[in-house]
Amino acid sequence: MPTHVLGVGRVAADRPRAPLRRSGRRQRVVAYLGELQRSEQSGWAQLGRTLSGKEKPQRWLFDPPHYDDPCEDEPLLVRLRDVRLERLRDFGDVWMALGLWRLLGLDRLLEKVAPAGREEVPWSVVAAILTSARFCRPQSELHIESTWYRGTALEDLLGVPLDKVHTDRLYGGLDWLLPQKPAIEQHLKNRLGTLFDLEYDLLLYDITSTYFEGQCAANPLARRGYSRDGRPDCLQVCIGLVVTNDGIPLGYEVFAGNRNDATTVAEIVEAMERKYGRANRVWVMDRGMVSEENLKFLRARNGQYIVGTPKAMLRQFEQYLTGQDWQEVQEGVEVKLVPGPEADETFILARSADRREKEKAMHRRFIERLEEALGKMRSSAESGRLKDEAVANRRLGRLCGQYWRAAGAFQVNIERLSPPQGKQRLRVAWTRNRRWSDWAVLSEGCYLLRTNLTQTDPATLWKRYIQLTEAEWAFRISKDELEIRPIWHQREDRVLAHILVCFLAYVLWKTLAQWMRRSGLGDAPRTVLEELAKIKSGDVVLPTQTQQGRYNGTVRLRCVTEPDEAQKVLLHRLGVTLPRRLRRIDEVVQM
Repeated sequence: MPTHVLGVGRVAADRPRAPLRRSGRRQRVVAYLGELQRSEQSGWAQLGRTLSGKEKPQRWLFDPPHYDDPCEDEPLLVRLRDVRLERLRDFGDVWMALGLWRLLGLDRLLEKVAPAGREEVPWSVVAAILTSARFCRPQSELHIESTWYRGTALEDLLGVPLDKVHTDRLYGGLDWLLPQKPAIEQHLKNRLGTLFDLEYDLLLYDITSTYFEGQCAANPLARRGYSRDGRPDCLQVCIGLVVTNDGIPLGYEVFAGNRNDATTVAEIVEAMERKYGRANRVWVMDRGMVSEENLKFLRARNGQYIVGTPKAMLRQFEQYLTGQDWQEVQEGVEVKLVPGPEADETFILARSADRREKEKAMHRRFIERLEEALGKMRSSAESGRLKDEAVANRRLGRLCGQYWRAAGAFQVNIERLSPPQGKQRLRVAWTRNRRWSDWAVLSEGCYLLRTNLTQTDPATLWKRYIQLTEAEWAFRISKDELEIRPIWHQREDRVLAHILVCFLAYVLWKTLAQWMRRSGLGDAPRTVLEELAKIKSGDVVLPTQTQQGRYNGTVRLRCVTEPDEAQKVLLHRLGVTLPRRLRRIDEVVQM
């Protein structure tokens, strides 16, 4: 029969006494001990009913590893007064990370493409550690070795001892992982498509950047360019990311930090076609990618597109802004189709009430600040401090650049006085530009899209494009959550490997978001991870004794803390069940 603890079924932790209430010990359940001998398999995941894929995930994907726990046929006598809880470590978040890793089949893929050799720890396991760390608590490889890994339950979940996780092995794992990028991207496309019934006829392409700390002398891709992180002083690289209309990442490419966005389009399209074949896909890109060469390139390949256009292009369609044939696509947003100059293109004119109010406020703020700055410039001229006409024009140019949104709002005249009027040598005067003001009122909240799709429903075309802004926002949030910036690596190959690990963590992130969405939990993984991170594993220490009362060693039950009510609801909605016990360790008395 299974061995069990006499008189002990749950371990309670003391709570402090509440003042002015009844005296006595307050208790809460922190772990369920269960049987000392493992007699039944812990159930972790019920993903089959929450995911809508063609192939339902197997139950064992989230199961903990098996250990040959020692067991005896006779009961153990435990000194209840000496029972304690020790060695608390993070469990819930790393458990979820490894479950997602196996759910995506990345463990089997990496074992297949690069079988284990003579290394002490398989490189596929090192890759899982690196990705889990980036997913749960992004830090450097040194921090993983010194702090993070020893504070988690990964030692039990992966079977890798603490002394085997060090920077040399983690850096080696980066070097090993990078050549597997093509196989990983191909595998993820197929696996994610199976899990979530994804469609690949609409692809969204966006560019982001991440900067470096250091000189990066060994990395030719590190260049200064337009920084989306507000760090133009730092070297950077650009990352071109392709996602589906659901925001699921499909692939990425890394470009030099000074690369213009529009010059990457042909390269990324050809890369996607090499990996996944040439098909009549619809590419959705923002106005930074648009050039006549790029559109001609796509049309030559029978490609279709929906792209944004520069704001200046809106003036060509001024006559259509005042028409009445607008179609409401959602509350506060209206669109209309406009014929293009070429027969093979259509333009979609859109206007948003929220965007109008935002642009109106921005114009007002810039106008007020520019007029205030012009007033200071006039005062300087009147006092004689500003007396050089060339200096005054340069100052005006800087002001127009600083307040560029209102640069056309005023007609500024700088003239030299002859003869001077006391100390004053220059006169600075300005008037409102009525033409600019009329156009601002008419165009505020409006923007223009461009497509070569033959369908004529403006609502459908607008909704397809608007998915790009949602993907941009999701990726911007994930850059913060995964702390993809700054990069501390200096070598080009290490930088590329670091970005690959960030990409894999981003895939886990979006997988969890899709899973949450199908579970009715929204699509903000950070909330779930923060709750799961509160779930710990710990050793319930049971000092034992003989029938004669002599100390007979210690039994350690490595258990998972009991989730609170909110966490139970969350786990139930996700369809997963936590394990209650991981392993048993007997510490016998040395005779």
